[in-house]
Amino acid sequence: MASLLPVLGEWLEFAVRWTHVTTAIVWIGTSFYFIALDLGLRRPPGLPEGVRGDEWQVHGGGFYHIRKYMVAPAELPEHLTWFKWESYATWMSGFALLCVLYYAHPELYLIDKEVMELSNEAAIAISAASIVIGWFAYDLICRSRFGDDNTRLMLFLYVVLVAMAWGFSQIFTGRAAFVHLGSITATIMSANVFLVIIPNQRIVTRDLKAGRTPEPKYGRIAGQRSTHNNYLTLPVIFLMLSNHYPLAFATKYSWVIASLIFPIGVLIRIYFNNAHARKGRNIWPWLAATALFLVIVWLSTMPAVLTGAVVLTPTERRLAASHHFEAVQEAVLTRCLVCHAEEPVWEGIHRPPKGIVLETEEQILRNARLVYMQAGRSRAMPPGNIAGMEDKERRLIAVWYEEGQQ
Repeated sequence: MASLLPVLGEWLEFAVRWTHVTTAIVWIGTSFYFIALDLGLRRPPGLPEGVRGDEWQVHGGGFYHIRKYMVAPAELPEHLTWFKWESYATWMSGFALLCVLYYAHPELYLIDKEVMELSNEAAIAISAASIVIGWFAYDLICRSRFGDDNTRLMLFLYVVLVAMAWGFSQIFTGRAAFVHLGSITATIMSANVFLVIIPNQRIVTRDLKAGRTPEPKYGRIAGQRSTHNNYLTLPVIFLMLSNHYPLAFATKYSWVIASLIFPIGVLIRIYFNNAHARKGRNIWPWLAATALFLVIVWLSTMPAVLTGAVVLTPTERRLAASHHFEAVQEAVLTRCLVCHAEEPVWEGIHRPPKGIVLETEEQILRNARLVYMQAGRSRAMPPGNIAGMEDKERRLIAVWYEEGQQ
């Protein structure tokens, strides 16, 4: 049974990640659609009182006539569709993924002892607390008088995000730093929906049912939070995908790279928002975004921060003491170092994939589970078996790891 646990864990991670990606696609798609719809509204003559604008759209062979009320219609329609579960499901599946990956294996994904000496419990506590505190701090600033000026507020929030990017790089692994910056931002976005936008819409709905005229402030507050969500979406997507690209997170200036992603996302959204609002398709946002991206590419070539722990866990000590370890190490050094070295020799690969280096005993032991899953239990590595790993070597890796779990 012990040998099946890593396999079941891998499939659990896959299922949760699949759910997270699926719900995120639905949420982002819905969000982008309504932003485009709102910006594309026009006010032709003859619209009823209270209607801000309307728009005609065509899709799938049918025509749609859509209207937006500035506050609310005079009477509540019988059938009203709420857009909220996409956001909630995205956050819940994202937090579940954080648990099954980072919280279940903090010594591998959260902690870099050369960055900060942390226990597993401390690393998880810092992670969870930062997400909660991040939301309350953001919400408090938005509700303050300082938050009345949305431009001033967003500039200040960007400064805070830069400080957070630097702070996480001083606590966690580079990979975890990026993911936590994305997690806090995604939590802000989802909590905006759950704790501000939907409750405000419910207040308006109750007023309509009671025959009262809804106050415009609720729509204004919800609109501010929706604007924030609009500009934060693309940076969050980058940060969540970054764990697949060590050139982004495993370099000396990774926190600067993370900081530059936010203005790039804002620039891209500015382009599309202007296009949807029929203000033209100016090319300058793309030029500015490209220039910032080239800066990121340059920063990624700076010397990497070397990582890797030498303090072994009880499981790693058992694996090191196994009589199979010498043969396993030889197989890894022979078949895997073409890519998983500080300076890969495979043409076109300039950094070890996912930042995983397998040059020393400690590095092999620390990444034993990944070696087992990718090369022992499956044939995922080496890609296309470019290094010619033999079946007996794969069986040896599997036996070595499974015996070490007992």
